[in-house]
Order: sequence, then C-alpha cells, then structure tokens
Amino acid sequence: MYFVVQVRGVVNTRKEIKDTLKMLRLHHVNHCVIIPDTPAYTGMIRKVKDYVAYGEATPEILSTLLETRGRLTGDEKLTDEYIKENSKYDGIESFAGAVCSGEAQFNDIPRLKPVLRLHPPRKGYKSIKRTYQQGGALGNYGSDIGNLLYRMR
Repeated sequence: MYFVVQVRGVVNTRKEIKDTLKMLRLHHVNHCVIIPDTPAYTGMIRKVKDYVAYGEATPEILSTLLETRGRLTGDEKLTDEYIKENSKYDGIESFAGAVCSGEAQFNDIPRLKPVLRLHPPRKGYKSIKRTYQQGGALGNYGSDIGNLLYRMR
C-alpha cells in the first residue's frame, strides 16, 4: 500500500497528467489517498511523480491520519464507535492494520470518504520543484513519508 499526497497544482499541466491525478482521486493540493501496490497504480504514480509525494503505508501513520483527518459523508468525524458499529473491526487501529495489510479497503466502512484532506505541512515544504532525494518534496519518500504526513496531520 502507498500513501500518495498531491504537492503541486495542475495549472499549465498536460491533460494526461491531469486525468491521471483525477483517476487517483487527487483533485486538490494536500489531499492524500491510500492505494494498493499493483502494476496499474504503480504506472499511474510513475506518470505523476513530479506532482505528488508517495511512500509506503504503515498502520501507525494511517491510524493517526484516520483519527485526526478521517471524515464521513456530511463532514462527520470518524470515530472508534462508528467503526465498531458498522464493520467487523474493533476500532481505527485495527482497521488501519487491515488496510495496510491488504485485507480491507476504505469502502468496507460505509460513508467513509476515500480522500484525506490534510493541512499544509508544519514548517512548509522544502521545495516543490525538486525530488526528495535532491532535498525537495516530490517523488518517492519510501518509509520516510511518515515524517511528512505527521507534519500534515
């Protein structure tokens, strides 16, 4: 599983990149989605790598994001009680573990929005024109995506 966060806007961008971001459900800057590790999604990430930051999903970071930024339709906050009532999971942490292992998906919880709307990172992005390896904010973070997402919670 991957966390994918849109870092740059799409003004004056090629149409195929805009379409790929739309297919990934990334419509605005600082939105985050969790996608599976399949060849189709890997190709989509490769195409939009100059506009997003991505890395490996961990249950700890996902549970933190769901507790702070998880929303239901109607902009209601996601709670442990709602997950207990509407699914087989005990709470947010067990659901996050199941999602990261590939056993569950976001649509297993009714009314759960698949996109996490995050704040801009505390202390800002380093540079939205350089890759992470060059000291910027774009591209593959690997397991370090947790640091960025923690600042955006």
